[in-house]
Amino acid sequence: MSFFDYYPFLKVVHLISLISFMAGMLYLPRLFVYHSMQKFGSGEAKMLEIMEYRLLKYIINPALIFTLLSGLSLSHIFLKSPDHYWLYLKFACFLGIGYVHMLCCRYRKKFLISTDFHSPKFFRILNEVPTLLMIMMVCAVVFKWF
Repeated sequence: MSFFDYYPFLKVVHLISLISFMAGMLYLPRLFVYHSMQKFGSGEAKMLEIMEYRLLKYIINPALIFTLLSGLSLSHIFLKSPDHYWLYLKFACFLGIGYVHMLCCRYRKKFLISTDFHSPKFFRILNEVPTLLMIMMVCAVVFKWF
């Protein structure tokens, strides 16, 4: 069997894992908005800590790994075509979302110590960053931008 026999399977894995990853990345900063409005140590804050932990550990992190592995496997095919430059924009957007993911991991740990390090407005703005990067990524793939 050749690599191209696995292409549809890789594409399905990539799309499902990307959807799961983005769903988590769009929801986690929203949880931070609610968390930043709670009093440290309150029951609501503890519930949000559990939700954030489980979202990261069981959904976002595994989906990130599958997205990255399947995306790198698929890029092997597209890098051989003459019009593959859109792939660099897609990868740059993915790195941007990965950076937001890293920030969210840090912020989750900071919430275990305090709720007073950023305002709800900051987290509302942070919530929009993955959305904008996702839109750029989808446009790069569909329109072959760059």
